[in-house]
Amino acid sequence: MLQGGKNMNQLMKQAQKMQQEMMKSQQELESKVFEASSGGGMVKIGMTGSYEIKSIKIDPEAVDPEDVEMLEDLILAAIQEAHKQVAEAGNDIMGKLTGGMKIPGLF
Repeated sequence: MLQGGKNMNQLMKQAQKMQQEMMKSQQELESKVFEASSGGGMVKIGMTGSYEIKSIKIDPEAVDPEDVEMLEDLILAAIQEAHKQVAEAGNDIMGKLTGGMKIPGLF
């Protein structure tokens, strides 16, 4: 076999290994639950690495019938923080796997 063929086989093996590592890392990320809060802990959100909201905890003191908008803002802020944590964790995993190279559409 020509030298180029050996290099191509080695490259293919490396690509397969990287793909397996990426799949494993994605599965780990998706099963992890990220916790975020807002309003000093008055609203807490649990979100998986696949962006599925698993839990919402609301301190009764945050429930004011005269100010529903504040509660809505607290919930939104907690969801946005959880989303940010998941995205950052995905970016960290990809950075480790690709040596910092960004690949659009992954994680």
